[in-house]
Amino acid sequence: MSLFLSIHPQNPQARLVSQVATVIRNGGVIVYPTDSCYALGCHIGDKDAMERIRRIRDADKDHNFTLVCRDLSEIATYAKVENSAFRLMKSLTPGAYTFLLKATHEVPRRLQHPKRKTIGLRVPDNKICLAILEALGEPIMSATLILPNAEMPETDPDEILQRLDKQVDLIVDGGNCGFEPTTIIDLIEDPPAILRRGKGSVAMFDTDDSIDNYSR
Repeated sequence: MSLFLSIHPQNPQARLVSQVATVIRNGGVIVYPTDSCYALGCHIGDKDAMERIRRIRDADKDHNFTLVCRDLSEIATYAKVENSAFRLMKSLTPGAYTFLLKATHEVPRRLQHPKRKTIGLRVPDNKICLAILEALGEPIMSATLILPNAEMPETDPDEILQRLDKQVDLIVDGGNCGFEPTTIIDLIEDPPAILRRGKGSVAMFDTDDSIDNYSR
């Protein structure tokens, strides 16, 4: 049976947060809240855990995972960031945005887009998520919790337990955190391009272009 932990969304209990980090380090797959919706997560270097997430999502080998980071200082390790891109990211983080950037050699090839050699990174505005990242000391490899044949992410922790019991090692109940995915911004090109409109506001961009072609 999956471990089910209720963590306070405003004052995450340190003991429970530490438990979550230990499960990740030990190769577990978790369900956890973000500032946009619930996500599946595992250790960045764990290939077997990543494959378990693929099976849960019924995702193909080209599915784009996201590295969820605690702050921008971590992003520089995993992505090549120009000054203009960094300034934009600084103005939007923490927040419900995923930034598409060129991956560095620190990123395992299985996490990169097979053709573009890119990686999605984000810094969420969610206290539980940030507490887990702080306790873990490194990013979480993550994918939005959308089950096969579903159009929307899962939002109710009790229903998630019913559907994914024994398929994941731990479910964090952080309350209802919504169902709208992140806004995805391609920072490889200049000017930046909006690849998907989501929860994060795009009011700062003077563009009507929107391409929903990035795996959630």
